[in-house]
Amino acid sequence: MNIIVSALSFTYPSGVEALHGVNLAIAAGEAVAILGENGAGKTTLVKHFNGLLRPTRGTVAVGGWDTREHSVAQMAARAGYVFQNPDDQLFERTVQAEVMFGPHNLGRTAAEAGAAAADALAQVGLAAQSGANPYDLHLSERKLLALAAVLAMHTPVVVLDEPTTGQDARGVARISGIVEALKAEGRTVIAISHDVDFCAEHFDRVVLMAGGLILADGPAADVFARADDLRRADVEPPQLVRLASALGLLGAPLRTEQFVDLLAQARL
Repeated sequence: MNIIVSALSFTYPSGVEALHGVNLAIAAGEAVAILGENGAGKTTLVKHFNGLLRPTRGTVAVGGWDTREHSVAQMAARAGYVFQNPDDQLFERTVQAEVMFGPHNLGRTAAEAGAAAADALAQVGLAAQSGANPYDLHLSERKLLALAAVLAMHTPVVVLDEPTTGQDARGVARISGIVEALKAEGRTVIAISHDVDFCAEHFDRVVLMAGGLILADGPAADVFARADDLRRADVEPPQLVRLASALGLLGAPLRTEQFVDLLAQARL
């Protein structure tokens, strides 16, 4: 489902205007990372995709639906949102019930919801904890549980808010595999993250935000090469880009093989 954001502005009840006339189009099946410092407006923006927030001015459409005209429950069938803090999302008494809630709320039968939950828990490595209370899990596991709860809904759009925060190397590898699997299925994957190396490796497009505005939007390699915009957004380039720059190499390599190719060309 295409996401179309047109002249979106949003003001919180406190009077803080978090977004200022944002325009953004995300095509179905794209993998997009949204980067920027705290307070840039990233989370405010993506919470409009499933109706958790409604525009103060402008419009947001997901799959042709104006989010102002549909309930959060209806929008949740189109855009699944994994909270940065899983404790803002989890509420059931068991891990199994938590992951079954979404599919059941979308009208699936108990058998269908159970099968979807079992598959999602296997994906995140929590199948053995299906009977546990979510709050008996470590924070990193609760983040994976929140992800499983969204995966079980099979939404066309999946939004991940700081997916790698608090994860060890094994957890990051698992999340990376899930992102790649979602991309292979043709689903739209949107991530907010301060983990620029994770974004560089798995997301083809980068949207750079600061002060409620979009500073840059384009292919990841192009955006990560825009040093001035990165500084304005307080975003450090990925490690490989920094290393290439330090060595005087031309280009912004995002993966190891790209860096090796650039280095080999420089030696010719």
